[in-house]
Amino acid sequence: MPELPEVEVTKRGVEKVLVNHKIEDVFIGKLSLRVPMSDDLKKLIGATVIKLERRSKYIIVFTTQGSIIIHLGMTGHLSIVDSDSERILHDHFELKLDSHTSVRYNDARRFGLVAYVAPNEDPYEYKPLKELGPEPLLDSFTAEVLLNNLKRRKLSIKQALLNSAVVVGVGNIYASEVLFACKINPCRLANTISKEEAELLVTEIKRILTESIAQGGTTIRDFEGADGKLGYFVQNLQVYGHCDEPCKVCGTKIKRIVQGNRSTFFCPNCQK
Repeated sequence: MPELPEVEVTKRGVEKVLVNHKIEDVFIGKLSLRVPMSDDLKKLIGATVIKLERRSKYIIVFTTQGSIIIHLGMTGHLSIVDSDSERILHDHFELKLDSHTSVRYNDARRFGLVAYVAPNEDPYEYKPLKELGPEPLLDSFTAEVLLNNLKRRKLSIKQALLNSAVVVGVGNIYASEVLFACKINPCRLANTISKEEAELLVTEIKRILTESIAQGGTTIRDFEGADGKLGYFVQNLQVYGHCDEPCKVCGTKIKRIVQGNRSTFFCPNCQK
């Protein structure tokens, strides 16, 4: 599943071709996503794209005639193509622009979301966005904020970092990497984290997510940016996906466990 860095990379990619351009046509496929796409998306025809923003793993496209909220789900991605090029299997949505360029949404598993928000409505009041926790890359995300969100959580710190009420967008891959960088065992109870550890967690979350964005995200299976390029942060992963391989710090074999139906990778020596 694309996490915050991959969504940010995607947003930046399509932003370059969307902003200040007019939408000349809208294509809506016959197969529905997890929430059926509304014909109201056709109201965007003739609109000019003003700006794009990201909130957690949602991309918001603001236009002069309403907004679009996009979530990539498990396998979704946006691509920039020539408007005359043929659509391929699993192309479900397309914005045709006055530049003869299109932005297409492709999603094999159809778990994503493309929703229309009327001009007089605030997309940030859309239910999934309204309930989200703090953005990890903002200055407002501090150790105090993290500690406050962890103090009542009687679950593992790894699972807490995946909870969007605690912090948004960290995701499974990056949670394992952050905890390794902080030398914190993923099974530690979230409410036992100290202020010093929270400060380190915040620092490493910001560093790792920022570095991943700079390298185009992480391609484990099928993620690619809007320009078709793969994410090269996969080369920087210290523990994720390295089960039974020697730890790059101490040589101990990396272990894999399952927490909340998600794989966790850690070094049992570095993360005692």
